[in-house]
Amino acid sequence: MTTALIVSHGQPSDPAPAAAEIAALAAQVADHLPGWRVRSATLAEPDALAQGLAGHPGLVYPLFMAEGWFTQTHLPKRLAEAGGKDWRILSPFGTDPAIAALTVDLARTASRPILLAAHGSFRSSAPSQIAHDMAARIEAETGQLARAAFIDQSPQIAEVAVTMPDAACLPFFAAKGGHVIEDLPTALDQAAFTGPRLEPVGLDPRVPAIIAAALRAALQTVCR
Repeated sequence: MTTALIVSHGQPSDPAPAAAEIAALAAQVADHLPGWRVRSATLAEPDALAQGLAGHPGLVYPLFMAEGWFTQTHLPKRLAEAGGKDWRILSPFGTDPAIAALTVDLARTASRPILLAAHGSFRSSAPSQIAHDMAARIEAETGQLARAAFIDQSPQIAEVAVTMPDAACLPFFAAKGGHVIEDLPTALDQAAFTGPRLEPVGLDPRVPAIIAAALRAALQTVCR
């Protein structure tokens, strides 16, 4: 039986809600993968990685939006410390072409300019670049104005939101953690933003099937 472990950052100050959210996602992914074990863990939960890695080596699916310090340095280190050095780490959620296509579709459905709200990073340019590239793709494929803005770097969300009063805010996030629940609304309120506030990309009902397809494709690559 193949084992997949879906890993997210989690919420260090309050690990339980994020852990429950990713566990629910893992159960939905498992519905698309009969015969697989699909587990979940957040980096914020004590001992969660070690529990998720129990058994034969399998596949680790990073529920992150970009390749960066967390996926390239921190996650491999944490996996090795938890006994998972032989597990295969897949490309992150946000780099999947199917997720990019889904994001464009969500933007097109909004039928208005798009404020693509993302996390950003002080450690790496990768998280901001993928959001800027995504905004450019939305513009190119839909003809709608699209701009990326960030919580952790410039341009910040409030700064861009005040210039886009007719936009829809599309959170370019894999889950609905503290940043989406607290930081994003605070920034939008600061800008007196009155446009629609959409659900994060990662909460779309098509996501579990997309993740399952990525896991299935990765296993086929290993077995060749």
